Amino acid sequence: MSNQFSEDDIELEEEPEEDDVTINYDIASYPSDFTLAGLSQMWKDQDISIPDFQREYVWSIRQASLLIDSFLSGLPVPPVFFYIDDENKNLVIDGQQRILSIVFFFDGYFGKESVHGKRQVFRLTGLGEDSPYHKKRYEDLTEAAQRKLRQAVLRSVNIRQLSPSGDSTSAYHIFERLNTNGTPLKPQEIRNVVFRGNFNKLLKEANKDANWRIILGRPYLDKHQKDIELLLRIFSLVGASDEYEKPMKEFLNISMKKHCNAESKKVLNFFKVFPKVTELIATKLGEKPFHLRGPLNVSALDSVVSVMIEDFRKVKKDRLNKNYSSLKDDDAFLEHTSYNTTDSKTVRARFYVVRKYLLGK
Repeated sequence: MSNQFSEDDIELEEEPEEDDVTINYDIASYPSDFTLAGLSQMWKDQDISIPDFQREYVWSIRQASLLIDSFLSGLPVPPVFFYIDDENKNLVIDGQQRILSIVFFFDGYFGKESVHGKRQVFRLTGLGEDSPYHKKRYEDLTEAAQRKLRQAVLRSVNIRQLSPSGDSTSAYHIFERLNTNGTPLKPQEIRNVVFRGNFNKLLKEANKDANWRIILGRPYLDKHQKDIELLLRIFSLVGASDEYEKPMKEFLNISMKKHCNAESKKVLNFFKVFPKVTELIATKLGEKPFHLRGPLNVSALDSVVSVMIEDFRKVKKDRLNKNYSSLKDDDAFLEHTSYNTTDSKTVRARFYVVRKYLLGK
């Protein structure tokens, strides 16, 4: 299976807009003025954490050079935003390009290593030949200019959750509201940022499952991780449909936060059974079985796959095709996959109908 991202998003049947989550947290927000030398050292000490998701460092050497020139010239530079986590690490909410540009210039090389292990020497570019810093590396600057750069200040706005302690999804909502640079991240991209851990890695690996791609009808991975969000939604509803409370977005946040270390029995069982379920569905139901009315119907997908994972041994495997065809003709199932699909009562009713047809309950 190719690991290339698709050019287009997965086409999903639209679900009704949910109300925004009310943030009932006690949040502290305070500024800090870091010297550039201090930020560089924090990076080396791994006290600054830049999220692991597909968007890499994208600035050109000219953009990075203009930033360095701004510090050398005393021009104002916009602040960065840090979310301070429970381990006192500084999670970059906004400012990745600025921070890495500073680190690269002090290091003497622009960007990361190529596939051949080579790095471009960082010479200030695009400043004009009359600039005293034209084509200069950090080590080429005068001692006075080096000192000025090291002591230049970049302001940081620090955000820390004070309460409730130990049960935080506030980072998601803060990131969602402050993530304004370029194209805003989609919900699962934000979760990938703030709920880092082995669970996220397992979701990414499961997303490459060949039969899962057949079910989605998409050989390529979705560039905005909608397919991973579908996996998270299925996982979160396994054994929990009766306890589900809307909004769905926050339900998924809580689930990903709770299982981020991937140590629970639910995690172990899910990733053990998931490939068995996808193989059975792909074999018995064929490609795109949940595209009920054209686009992928998420509510049909989440209920059928979740029920099969939570009670796989009870699934009537030899009758799956026939039972699923009957399920799709059921008026209640059609209603519960068409209207108010993330409402708590609708989710419970949908799962009840699916269990009746696929498990004989």
